Amino acid sequence: MRTGNEPANARSALRLRLWLSVWGLLWAAFGTTVFSLLDRPGWAAACGVLFLVAMVDLAVVAHHLHRGAHWQPGRGIPPYEPDHGGGRR
Repeated sequence: MRTGNEPANARSALRLRLWLSVWGLLWAAFGTTVFSLLDRPGWAAACGVLFLVAMVDLAVVAHHLHRGAHWQPGRGIPPYEPDHGGGRR
């Protein structure tokens, strides 16, 4: 159900993003190693760049998880009414 205020109440799947970063990190490390052994420097460099991107993403996600939960409305709180553009007086 759309309430009209999704950006204000959006939730992020940080744990999913954490595991996807770990998965990408493992594959990028594997690719870098294999392509280095096969003497393919271009592909090894591309996998190395992906490795660095996955590392940065992992660090950002870990930082956000470390900060802890911020207040979010729970299941018992009904959704807010959407703003229909009516001015307040």
